[in-house]
Amino acid sequence: MTHPFSTSPTLTAAAIAATRRRRLHRLGGAVMALFALMHLGNHLTALAGVAAHQQVLEALRLVYRHPLVEPVLLLVLAGQLASGTAGAWRLLRTGGHSRALLPVARLQAVSGLVLGGFVLVHVGAVLVGRTVLQLDTNFQFAAAGLHTPWAWFFAPYYGLGVAALGVHLACAAQRHRPPQPGVWRRALPWLLGLGGVVLGALLVALMAGWLVPVDIPARYLSTYPV
Repeated sequence: MTHPFSTSPTLTAAAIAATRRRRLHRLGGAVMALFALMHLGNHLTALAGVAAHQQVLEALRLVYRHPLVEPVLLLVLAGQLASGTAGAWRLLRTGGHSRALLPVARLQAVSGLVLGGFVLVHVGAVLVGRTVLQLDTNFQFAAAGLHTPWAWFFAPYYGLGVAALGVHLACAAQRHRPPQPGVWRRALPWLLGLGGVVLGALLVALMAGWLVPVDIPARYLSTYPV
């Protein structure tokens, strides 16, 4: 006879599987966050000029475009998009497991979906630019849309994409902070969230040519329908 308070083997297996999915998602997220930090930091070097950005870009490409590294990054990215989308869908559909964490959990899910959509479009555009259009997917490639009539789309596209990264990380930091956090752990979610918003606006201004001169070659501009 089964004890009324015993744990169901099915529920236990489901809980173990869910825990494994969350751990894999966090591990993949750490890898992607490291790459995003490197990538966004590279963009910020354009504050010293587009030529400076190109020099750093070529050095970083020796690492993340290495034949043994790039496929792994793309595989991890695909896994993050799949697991993140599925996890966000489950949370938004069921309402989460804890009422106390529901607002932050929902914000994390929504920001993750926005970030996932941005990354999917961005990576797809880079791969098409490299393989089909035979373009150097550098700073000019990323900024070109902001120098066309399509700027109305690309300004919020880049701004929201980068802001979503900061908000997503901020929600994760908030949900996993200790019960009695110190000053630093209390401030970290706000720093990540606001930092993402500020960084998104800064990168839009930078690529639009408002902070440093940005010259977009005709071969990049010609890829956009007018």
